[in-house]
Amino acid sequence: MGEGKKRKWEMPDTYVILFAVLLAAVLATYIVPSGAFEREEVGGVERVIPGTYTQTDGSPAGFMDIFLALQEGMVQSGELIFLILFAGGAFEVIERSGAIRGGILRAVALTEGKEFWLIAIVSGLFALGGAIGAVANSVIPFVAIGLIICRALKLDALVAVAITFGATFAGFNVGFLNPYTVGIAQTIADVPLFSGMGLRIAAFVVIVGTTIWYTWRYSRQVLKDPARSLVGILDEDGGDEDALSAPFTVRHRIILLFTGVALAFFIFATIRFQWSINHMAAFFIIIGLGAGIIAGMNYNKLTLAFMEGCKNLVYGALIVGLARAILIIMENAQILDTFVQALSVPLESLPPVLAALGMFVSNGILNFFVPSGSGQAMIAMPILTPLADMLGITRQVAVQAFQFGDGFTNSIFPTSGPLMASLAVAGVAWTKWFRWMLPLFFIWVVIAVIMLSAAVLINWGPI
Repeated sequence: MGEGKKRKWEMPDTYVILFAVLLAAVLATYIVPSGAFEREEVGGVERVIPGTYTQTDGSPAGFMDIFLALQEGMVQSGELIFLILFAGGAFEVIERSGAIRGGILRAVALTEGKEFWLIAIVSGLFALGGAIGAVANSVIPFVAIGLIICRALKLDALVAVAITFGATFAGFNVGFLNPYTVGIAQTIADVPLFSGMGLRIAAFVVIVGTTIWYTWRYSRQVLKDPARSLVGILDEDGGDEDALSAPFTVRHRIILLFTGVALAFFIFATIRFQWSINHMAAFFIIIGLGAGIIAGMNYNKLTLAFMEGCKNLVYGALIVGLARAILIIMENAQILDTFVQALSVPLESLPPVLAALGMFVSNGILNFFVPSGSGQAMIAMPILTPLADMLGITRQVAVQAFQFGDGFTNSIFPTSGPLMASLAVAGVAWTKWFRWMLPLFFIWVVIAVIMLSAAVLINWGPI
């Protein structure tokens, strides 16, 4: 028998972290005093009445309550879980049709020899995909295409990651039509679904435009002097050029047009008919079926593609239920309002603008431990919603503070699975990426500070 090898420490999985938080919440039920705010209904929305917190009698959680909360969390989050699954199914069908890949490669072909426009258009397409939730974790295989593009341009692997992963999460930062983040956060905050889109689209244009400028600035330096590359120029003979020859057929064009029109109609329906998150989940089934039919898939292939997309998002979907279980433990023991009261004490003396920025920073920190956008929304928004009511901040601002806090740090935290996987595909060390990304990250933060400050000052609503 040889000497036992020392086990290498691994970063705990998101589920492990959330279960540890669940156990911490159970422990808190024995330590934290129970309490509650009085609430009133204003315009059909229940709101916290500031200054009405009083202590109550609560029951600490028992052993069986832990597992009952897990079951109840899944049940209560059913509509959000199935939204995530059905969206995954729909986007998988679109991806299997070849429309997304064909569209991106068509853009590459049209901009051949025009380096700036190639970087701008490819980055813009991925950013749009991130903003509507069509591309997030699924960006990872596209990094390989980014490598081929940058190899042809005599650029480096950092640019390949920037125009694929980096651009996707620049769009994800705002997520003006992202069902996994803004959609869930607004549902929890009882804010009309996808309301406030105008300001979010403006922020999207500024953030993505800045990201494209930053990427091109570095690319131009490398084109002029390859020695300025942080990771070295890609080997010209190391790629498969055939990967850039995927067709972009009439069917592909119709699929993308159909998807765009369908999403535009859904936006109209949320405004005109007050459609809810359940309508959106149902609408993704329609989008998946329509895209599959247009692509000419037979019924078995369409079904399997849709189910595969659902399967790929089971991991992220069930996180929502686990996160909800934490809140169920706190709500049953009546300690959630106690935490809200504790957070409000240091913030209530601050101007509303600084309080909103505090929400932004706190969510950024939370994202290190809970890198799932939908899971973080389930944990953060039930706390931020009453906190916003007490601090005189609209819930719309609270939703965006959450979104910025979650979105930005996905691009630098090593706990972000898509980031680390994308870097692995490109062969880029996290330290090199962090060095390149940090200035852009701070530019994003400045943009967020300006937007959130303006949003508070104009009382950005509704609610």
